[in-house]
Amino acid sequence: MDNRKLGIVLILISIVFIVAIIIFKIQINSLVDTLMIETGGNCIQNGECLHEQNNLPVYTGVGIVFITLALGLYLIFFEKSQKYIQETQREIVGVLEQTKKKQDIDEKFEYLLRGLNEDEKKVINAVREQDGIEQATLRIRTDLSKTKLSVILSELEKKKLVKKVPHGKKNRIFLKI
Repeated sequence: MDNRKLGIVLILISIVFIVAIIIFKIQINSLVDTLMIETGGNCIQNGECLHEQNNLPVYTGVGIVFITLALGLYLIFFEKSQKYIQETQREIVGVLEQTKKKQDIDEKFEYLLRGLNEDEKKVINAVREQDGIEQATLRIRTDLSKTKLSVILSELEKKKLVKKVPHGKKNRIFLKI
């Protein structure tokens, strides 16, 4: 049973208890009134007022009713906060998973770069920054000659790290990793 339903049940039970306490108090008062009539209208017996006697069950019952009512209300509202907490936890877990995936990709990329020479690293990093970069723009970013860049791109294609895609008269370079 979920918290909301349990809270509603507890509130209903507390309502039943309060009705029972009211009926009990009415019966006690009618009993005291009967005793007053029998004693000649005097409500003091053995130094205590009959109206003030036997109130302990009533006070105890009212205390139990308020505790039950408070618990029921708490469970109803706690359900909403519990859902909020669960949604927040799911969001946090999602962000953590994305961060972990990005870290894993970055670590793999770092391992990949260790096996490349400096010029190949320049090219791979530039392509990673702008996937689909034009070869002419890549040449400017890496400060390599046309011939050297072409040779490096051919080597990287053989290693299956990049893909050269013709786009009109120009080539676009994409990462394959």
